[in-house]
Amino acid sequence: MESSESWTSPAASFESYDGPPRNIASIDAVNFPSDLQPKQYDILGTHMDSKILFLDVNILEATGKLPYRGDVYIEGKRIKFVGEVPIKDELVKNPKVRIFHGRGRTLMPGLGDAHTHFTWNGGDLNRLGDLEVEEHVLLTARSAQCYIDSGYTMCFGAASAKERLDVVIRNAINAGDIPGPRYLANGKEMARRNGDLVAGITAFADGPDEMREVIRHHVKLDVDNIKLSMSGEEITEIRSAQDCYFTDEETAACVDEGHKLGKRLCAHARARDSVKMCIKHGVDVIYHASYIDEEGMDMLEAAKTRHIVAPGINWLVATLNEAAAFGYTHEKAEQVGYKKELEAAIRGLREMHRRGIVVLPGGDYGFAWTPHGTYARDLVHFQKLLGFTAHEAIISATYGVAKLFMQSHEMGQLKPGNLADCILVDGRPLDDLAVLQDHDKLNVIIINGRVHKAGRKEYIAPPIAGQDANQHPIVPDFPEVKKEMQKQY
Repeated sequence: MESSESWTSPAASFESYDGPPRNIASIDAVNFPSDLQPKQYDILGTHMDSKILFLDVNILEATGKLPYRGDVYIEGKRIKFVGEVPIKDELVKNPKVRIFHGRGRTLMPGLGDAHTHFTWNGGDLNRLGDLEVEEHVLLTARSAQCYIDSGYTMCFGAASAKERLDVVIRNAINAGDIPGPRYLANGKEMARRNGDLVAGITAFADGPDEMREVIRHHVKLDVDNIKLSMSGEEITEIRSAQDCYFTDEETAACVDEGHKLGKRLCAHARARDSVKMCIKHGVDVIYHASYIDEEGMDMLEAAKTRHIVAPGINWLVATLNEAAAFGYTHEKAEQVGYKKELEAAIRGLREMHRRGIVVLPGGDYGFAWTPHGTYARDLVHFQKLLGFTAHEAIISATYGVAKLFMQSHEMGQLKPGNLADCILVDGRPLDDLAVLQDHDKLNVIIINGRVHKAGRKEYIAPPIAGQDANQHPIVPDFPEVKKEMQKQY
């Protein structure tokens, strides 16, 4: 930071940076306790003899290395070779190998979202509690497919509108029954009775003992994560984002009970005090953190190997600037505090990135003005607002979310041995992150070594006479015969 101004000051300025990715070391350093490891889910449906070969692709590994041209070979559900494929010649001749001709397009790991709501309906959340379960299951399955259609192969559940919906959809994806990303499921978010954001989709509890009971109930439902709703949200107009509704005793009890049962906790924590409670008592994933102060920032930096921050920055941007079409004007959003919160969040998140605190994209898609399918907007916000380079934004959305899954040893990067989750992009994401928002540019989507999508560009025209050194017997290379009129004079 250039000036002596504190990062909390609106006058604070930040240095621009255009070097190698700085966040890989920070992501590597995150170390969640091993006893909090989620179940190692497998997605069924990939044949062990499946073979996929990408030829002449621009390889974006998400390891920090700059993109380079090469080939990638996938066998079964895992990547076998990246860059050079020593058995390429025999694979090209094998009719059982599915070949994609990259023609210089970018092959990169599948994207990840650190704050996912499959059950949000893209409309009025207040009515979700009244939506009948049959329709809600269909809606949730549609959201899951929308994520994978958008190139997202990893999603960390941040709350479910009905307590078992996340779990049911996760299980159906893993069984290969419906399309969707790898998913860690949540239950209803838990709030105190005077601190809910949307009553119909909330599990209520007051005091340490009742909160422990609700957590035990959710664990019995087979959730992977536990969500606490600790602070307010300005759009409610009755619960401010700067208010904290949990006590130290309640937060400590939640973390103790969740960790004792092998589950990590995430928290809606916009307020200064709620962020500090998360750090003090060990809430693993901090959502938003808009109003973190100097003391909280120092606490977070000291504990940065034990926490991940997922701000959901697009919610603030869209609510302030794009909700007018849905009846929530810019003037109203500014009046209730969203302009102030966005400015505070940008300063805080820039400082977190500068200090090596891991900040991951994703969050709160599924509202009317943050619709499903627009998830990659977060990456552009990371670059334009938070001081990330394009490479750092992609690494946070791939390798970073794999670390959140506690599977960074086999996900989030194009490396031999890793699970084959990747997308072939018609463009150069490092030059223009917005290309990842264009579904037509996501030409091939692969999850677990299985092709989910292969667009029109993958069509290979039938061979013509003389092609491939005359290897096609049904269109042989007939000798050219010149008619009399074709004589050269």
